[in-house]
Amino acid sequence: MKKALICGISGQDGAYLAKLLLEKGYIVCGTSRDAQMSSFGNLVRLGIREQVKLESMSLTDFRSVLQVLRKIQPDEVYNLAGQSSVGLSFEQPVETLESITTGTLNLLEALRFTGAPIKIYNAGSSECFGDTRDASANETTPFRPRSPYAVAKAAAFWEVANYREAYGLFACSGILFNHESPLRPGRFVTQKIVAGACAIAQGSQEKLRLGDISVRRDWGWAPEYVEAMYLMLQQEKPDDYVIATGESNKLEDFVAAAFACVGLDWHDYVVIDAGFYRPTDIAVGRGHPAKAREQLGWQAKYKMQDVVRMMVEAKQANLVKQES
Repeated sequence: MKKALICGISGQDGAYLAKLLLEKGYIVCGTSRDAQMSSFGNLVRLGIREQVKLESMSLTDFRSVLQVLRKIQPDEVYNLAGQSSVGLSFEQPVETLESITTGTLNLLEALRFTGAPIKIYNAGSSECFGDTRDASANETTPFRPRSPYAVAKAAAFWEVANYREAYGLFACSGILFNHESPLRPGRFVTQKIVAGACAIAQGSQEKLRLGDISVRRDWGWAPEYVEAMYLMLQQEKPDDYVIATGESNKLEDFVAAAFACVGLDWHDYVVIDAGFYRPTDIAVGRGHPAKAREQLGWQAKYKMQDVVRMMVEAKQANLVKQES
């Protein structure tokens, strides 16, 4: 049986990845900064909390990382940890840089130090590309990061590439475009929109306040995207891949779709608030996932409209469950 270590298992991607690997017969171990105090709500929600072995580990503490690697002795490591919000990175730039850049470096160095043939997947981000305008970004598109989060992810990407080339590590980065699910935290705008639409449909008088809804993003379905992470570590040679649907939609379209799902016209319930605008933002984000399709055999089945519908259905089911 293969053994996988998922750093950041409590997040959306970590939980879905844990479920996928368990279904494939893996022994799955996960880390959190304080495993004894963490609730691991997403693992509970997916019904897999008791099937996962959990360890405390701080990625910014090299000794902590090395101890856990030696204890678990995994075949595969998935680095999904670190501060994950673009908006929050403007308020906490140091924490963002340290948790992502230093954390990734500690993990790579600890893997090199052990000398074991451990494969590592690193969570890259489409935010690294910045504004692609009318072009679709692929693996050769230059990085132009426009947030502290994107700067940190870009640095981590090059760390992975460096350790792969310099030390022969089986190290891959998945450059994932936006991917959503019911497990998204409420601070993410997609979850905020879905929650707001469902609450208003149930009688809430509160308006939904949003920032710039003209931005365009490439939205996919998170449970599909973790399959691509797994596939990257099953290849003969390590490489980096863009993971996306290849389609771009306005945030306004996402809003319209969410309200349409509950039978409402979004124009009646949404207020644009300049306070939610970011210091810098990306006008257009769209990926070109041809390499993933050709080399991994991976292709997104669900597009934006599907994602919105499934998120709204899950939110409504959850509200009904809470009422009963």
